[in-house]
Amino acid sequence: MVVGTSGEPSRVRRLVGDLIRIHRVRAGLTQKDAADKLLISESLMGAVERAERIPSVELLADADRVFVAGGALKACIELIDEEKYPAKFLDWARLERQARVISAYETMLIPGLLQTEAYAYALYGARKPAYTEDETVRHVEARLERQAVLMRTPPPYVGFVIEESILDRTLGGAEVLKAQLLHLLECMRRMNHLTVQVMPSDQHTHAGLMGPMQLMCTAEGRNLVYVEAQGGDRLISRPEQVGDMFDLFGILRAQALNPWKSAEIIETKARQL
Repeated sequence: MVVGTSGEPSRVRRLVGDLIRIHRVRAGLTQKDAADKLLISESLMGAVERAERIPSVELLADADRVFVAGGALKACIELIDEEKYPAKFLDWARLERQARVISAYETMLIPGLLQTEAYAYALYGARKPAYTEDETVRHVEARLERQAVLMRTPPPYVGFVIEESILDRTLGGAEVLKAQLLHLLECMRRMNHLTVQVMPSDQHTHAGLMGPMQLMCTAEGRNLVYVEAQGGDRLISRPEQVGDMFDLFGILRAQALNPWKSAEIIETKARQL
């Protein structure tokens, strides 16, 4: 999101809010009527039109259909993406929506696609230097919106390897972590296309000691890797580098606990909280 020093919404947000309002009025709908048809609250409808809230991809697509906007609102999705995601992550977030395979090795946190709202708020609330309240809300909403890919038809194949220490880090407090672990277990049980494996802390050496990574096979069959680090994030697309990291992730999966043993450990950790 582009925010001025006064904290006012960016021109892009105001433009999109105005377009939504114009097409709603042309469709002969009040804010309440529109909210009912879009299955959102009237207050959210108003906040989006006033550019106080950033509309989700789903909201823009649904509004385009309900208001018979002829694609004008769906065309705003790319503009709104630039409000939600850092420039270096933008391409990844867009490709992720149609990806065939999504994988990651995480060393510090539950993967973003599986985070609860409370866990995500605790994460962004702990950021130094601190985000403003508006920035925190924006980041959390963008993260939760990305999770729609898990429910896509057909869904991608999703596989995560996470360090056992993540299950002990009481980010947001014990209750937040417990709810997060229970949510993780529910996702593992409910989604046949999702695999989560735990790398035990007593595995003193393994293929992931150089740090976390995210991997993707796009809808077109391209393999990509995204690496986050303190010194800056980067999207890796060179075939030889990507191939090496996919091989590394394969070794990581072989060294981690199997999904069933991993679920047992997560359940035990949740009971202890």
